[in-house]
Amino acid sequence: MASKVYFSREITPEKVVELYEKLGRELSGTVAVKVHSGEKGNQNFLKPDFWKPVVDKVGGTVVECNTAYNGQRNTTEKHMKLFDEHGWTEHFSVDLLDAEGDDLILEIPEGKRIKKNFVGRNIANYDSALVLSHFKGHPMGGFGGALKQLSIGFASSYGKGYIHGVGNPDDFWNSDHDSFLESMADAAGSVIEFFKGNIVYVNVMKNMSVDCDCCAVAEDPCIADIGILVSDDPIAIDQACVDLVYACSDEGKPHLIERIESRNGIHTVEAAAEIGYGSREYQLIEI
Repeated sequence: MASKVYFSREITPEKVVELYEKLGRELSGTVAVKVHSGEKGNQNFLKPDFWKPVVDKVGGTVVECNTAYNGQRNTTEKHMKLFDEHGWTEHFSVDLLDAEGDDLILEIPEGKRIKKNFVGRNIANYDSALVLSHFKGHPMGGFGGALKQLSIGFASSYGKGYIHGVGNPDDFWNSDHDSFLESMADAAGSVIEFFKGNIVYVNVMKNMSVDCDCCAVAEDPCIADIGILVSDDPIAIDQACVDLVYACSDEGKPHLIERIESRNGIHTVEAAAEIGYGSREYQLIEI
């Protein structure tokens, strides 16, 4: 059955809230709002003032996890300092899920490539999640959207290495690439299972570089802004974003498409659909 994906070409904080309300899914209990804090030096990440109205709408706590590579977000001390510098703590309560203590292990008995997922232990304090994703290219995944936020985003520092290495963190940079993409699909499914599906996804197609917000030195956007998408299906919303890139008339799109295709980025969507926690078939409802 086709999943509903609400879409607007108008990109404003208020429009994010409007589309969230159109979806009609109320997030209950304590709400984890997953964001990307933005690497120091990155010019493309979506700033906290853009997200503030929808975070306030759900009464959530902004959450993140530390990275698995060197930079300004690989330790709790540096990461929290960057949260301050980027203005997140001015607007929100911030919880680094893997700030201290052992990781929480989510079992994935039916996983295609990995059978467990190591996530920040503080995830256990939340009943539902709002996953806020900046859709853009990515040096390894081809593109980053909802599925990447669910998998790499909620994974602890160790867990990120575990997914990248397809169960072997020491193989972070050298694992079989399609197996890594399938590991992301496995990990994303475990987070959905943890929250029992009480998740809403927002993808914003703005400032779309071929590079991720994790890059301190990132290329400038290569394609014009497209819009905001909201859904309760992470597979459908990512598929819709990819389709919108292909369908647009912007002369810069070949550069972004090359990044997606050269990394076989759509395979994460394919693997997730095969697992079955969403659908690649969707109804795009323009508001």
